[in-house]
Amino acid sequence: MMTAFFAIVYALASMLFGGMIVLGTIRGGYTVEILTRAASFEPVWDFPGLLIVAPWGVVSLPWFPTLAMIVVSIGVGIGMSVAVLLLFRILRARRSAAGGPAVAGSVAGLTPAMISLVTLGACCSTTAAASAGVAVVAAVTGTTTATLILNNWFLGVFQIAVVWMALVAQELLLRVYGGIFGLADPRTPSGVLSPAPKVDRRFVAGCALRVGLLAGGVTWSLATVADWTVVNAFQAPAATWFYWIIEQQLVAFLAIFAAFAPAGTYVTLLRIFQRRWGLLVRAVLAVGGLCLLVWVPPPFAGWGIEGFGNELASVFGAPASWGAVAPVFTPGLSLYLRWSLQYLLLSLFALGVVIAPTSVFRPLLATVGHPIPSVPSRADPVGPAPSATASVETARNPSEPTPSLTPTAATPRESP
Repeated sequence: MMTAFFAIVYALASMLFGGMIVLGTIRGGYTVEILTRAASFEPVWDFPGLLIVAPWGVVSLPWFPTLAMIVVSIGVGIGMSVAVLLLFRILRARRSAAGGPAVAGSVAGLTPAMISLVTLGACCSTTAAASAGVAVVAAVTGTTTATLILNNWFLGVFQIAVVWMALVAQELLLRVYGGIFGLADPRTPSGVLSPAPKVDRRFVAGCALRVGLLAGGVTWSLATVADWTVVNAFQAPAATWFYWIIEQQLVAFLAIFAAFAPAGTYVTLLRIFQRRWGLLVRAVLAVGGLCLLVWVPPPFAGWGIEGFGNELASVFGAPASWGAVAPVFTPGLSLYLRWSLQYLLLSLFALGVVIAPTSVFRPLLATVGHPIPSVPSRADPVGPAPSATASVETARNPSEPTPSLTPTAATPRESP
């Protein structure tokens, strides 16, 4: 009931901000009409739509914006309900619980709601002009405000993606702080403790790196969808698809997985690199990272494959015949953030994973309270050493035998 309440409230607010509901005094009774696409220039994602005219105002419900609004509202409702329930747990356990994790846990519950407020009303607006967050979405995805106003379906996709990412982050945080309030993780054996990370400079640097990888990875992945607002994906050439898949999606998802689950991603990559086709995976990651970082020579740059060096050459006045590609933004904060988070950080991280994965993941693993996990080679029949959690459990119960751990169970449990 609480989730439904918050979802309905957010949906009504979105409809008011986005122009789906226009309040006013209209003479006459009620009129309900189903709208269909009448002209080729009308957006196909808005039809079929529902138009309701009432004495108190007008309600317009285009197809995909309405669907996006419903999905986002459900996500916000779940996040807000978790925040409220967690707040009650905090108030009850305030005398015995530590204040720091309690505050962090309550913030975790509010994460989806806070992120969704950035583009409140944008996903359900027929013009998207009512939302101030359109400019923010355009800046982080490498497109323009005018393009998003004409292709407002992308705003709905953007909101669904970021709210879903926020819910995943919320779940990871609650696995850590939920134990304080009696919210046990069913996948964790009873009595097993998770070591707390030491807060020092490495911890702070690792947290900053995880935030940067997550922000850069999500926005860089959504940049592909933003390109579809101006490029027909079904008619795009092979070079453009190479840019979308290798330079954008592959590098972006590597950063997202590393930010959300550094230990699991590290172990998985090492196991992949040990296989016969692991060299091919490394080669593809290296190509994506290099193309995104360095200068791509013509004619590939003219075909749509470009990197940081190509845009930098254009800023310094190099001609297109040298492979210079004009950046989406003029020199300023938006361009510098795009270069730093999406081009430099993601490309250097991908190349670091190819060259020295242990060194690259060391600051990330410092944020989860676990040492560098060991992955046995394929020829080694002996399983990995017991994890830190098993050592803690054995120390607490020395009379019990040490539990046998499979390679899957030895993977450190994630904590943000």
